[in-house]
Amino acid sequence: MKICVKTGAASVEQLCVKTEPAGRIFAGIHTGGRSDVMNYVQSRKYIEDAQQYAGELGLDQMYAMMERLGNPQDRLKVVHVAGTNGKGSVIAYMYTVLQQAGYRVGRYISPTLYSYLERLEINGTPASEEEFAAAVTRVQEAVEKMTAEGLPHPTPFELETAAAFLFFAEKSCDLVFLEVGLGGDMDATNVISAPVLCVLTSISMDHMDYLGNTLGEIAQKKAGIIKKGSLVVTCRQDPEAESVIRDRCEEQEACCVIADAALGKITEESFDGQSFRYQNENYHVALAGACQLENAVLALTALELLGKKGFPTSLSQRREGLSKTCWNGRFTVLCRKPLLIVDGAHNPAAADKLAESIERYFAGKRILYIMGVFRDKDYDYVIRRTCSYAEKIWTIRTPDNPRALPEQELAQAVRKYHRNVQPAQSIPEALEQALKEAGEEDVIIAFGSLSFIGALTEAAEEKKRKAEKNVK
Repeated sequence: MKICVKTGAASVEQLCVKTEPAGRIFAGIHTGGRSDVMNYVQSRKYIEDAQQYAGELGLDQMYAMMERLGNPQDRLKVVHVAGTNGKGSVIAYMYTVLQQAGYRVGRYISPTLYSYLERLEINGTPASEEEFAAAVTRVQEAVEKMTAEGLPHPTPFELETAAAFLFFAEKSCDLVFLEVGLGGDMDATNVISAPVLCVLTSISMDHMDYLGNTLGEIAQKKAGIIKKGSLVVTCRQDPEAESVIRDRCEEQEACCVIADAALGKITEESFDGQSFRYQNENYHVALAGACQLENAVLALTALELLGKKGFPTSLSQRREGLSKTCWNGRFTVLCRKPLLIVDGAHNPAAADKLAESIERYFAGKRILYIMGVFRDKDYDYVIRRTCSYAEKIWTIRTPDNPRALPEQELAQAVRKYHRNVQPAQSIPEALEQALKEAGEEDVIIAFGSLSFIGALTEAAEEKKRKAEKNVK
C-alpha cells in the first residue's frame, strides 16, 4: 500500500559542489594544506582518544566540522537508513543488487564484525589504512580550527562519520548507503540535506536511555531523518510507530511508501536460506531467520523507488543480487557437525525473531547456547524469551568493551530462568566446551551481541584449521 502525503520533492540532483582547498593528494584523498599525514595507527588512536569528549546528542558541532571540510556530504547521493533492527540486512540486499547492476556504491555501517575498516567500503572493498588515515588527517585539521575557536571537540562517531563523508566524496560514488548510528534526528549522519531515499526498518524498544521510553518517542527520533520533500519507504510498523512516521511525512511534505511483507510468501526455507514469492516473482536469499522476508521485501520496494530516482535495476539483477547477498552475524552458519550458528540478537525484538527461527528450524533438536550481552541492553528480556530452548548455556564477556556484562553477572541473571548455566573465562573456552559437549546432530547458537561474533568466528575458524591440519 502506498501513502503519498505529498510528492513535490526538491530535485535530489541539485547537489552542492565546492572547490577543494589547495593541498596534496595522499592515497587518493585530498589532505588539504597539511603535509604531515597521520598513519593508520595514529588515526585510530586520534579517534579513540576522543572518547573523553562524548557529550549530549546534537548536530551543532557536526555541522561546524563539515563546514570547515567544505561540506563533502552535500556532494553525495545518499540512501539514509534508520530503524531498530534490520538496517544492516536491508542495506546489504540493496548494496549487492546495485553492484550487480554496475553502480559504484558506498556503504557506511557500524558496528563491524571482523575489521574496523569494514565500516566504510565501496563495492565490497573496505577503505585502505592509508585512505582512512588521510581522511582522518583532514578531519583533524578541521577539528583544530574548531577547538581554537572555542567550539566543543567532536565525538568518535562524529569524527568517523566526517572521515566517511570525505572518503566517499573523493571516491566518486554513484550512491552511498548511510546507516544511522543511534536514533536518527540527532545522529551524526543526519547532516545530509537531500537524501535520494529515506528507509525506515522495523522500529522497536531499544536504547531507551537516549531515545525515549515509548515506541512513539523512539519512532519520532528515527523518523527525524525524513527531510522536506523526502521520498520515504518503511515496512509495516506497530500502529504507534507508523502513526508517528505518517505525521512526520505530513509535516515534511514527504511521500511515504509502505512495504508490506504480508504480500510475500515463503515457498521454501531452512537455516541455509529461504525462497519466497513477491509480486508474482520468485526470489531466493541465502540469509536465514524469521526477519528476512520483511527485510527483503523492504529492500525490493526501496530498489523500485530508486529506479524512479535514476538508479534502475532489472528483475534479473534484483534476483541475482538478493541471492548473492551475504550479511555475516545474522543467523549465520559457521560449521555443520555440530551445527554452529551466530546471531546478533541483542534486544527484545531480535530475541523474538531468534525464538521464532529456533521454532521453525530446530524443533526437537538439542540446543546449546553461548551468550554475551551489553549491560545497557534489556538482556533480562532476551534471556527470558530464549532460554527455554536451550539445554545448557555458557556465558562470556565481550573482550575490550566497557559496555560488556561480565560473564559471572550474566550467568547470575540467566540462573533466574535456567539452572544449567556456566560462565566461561574466554570466548575460545566457551566454544571449546560447547563443541565438546555437543553431538553431531546438536545445535550451538552464539548470540546476544554482535561485538563478540567476530572473535567467536575467528576461534571457530582456528579450530577448523587445526582439525584439517591434524587430518593431513
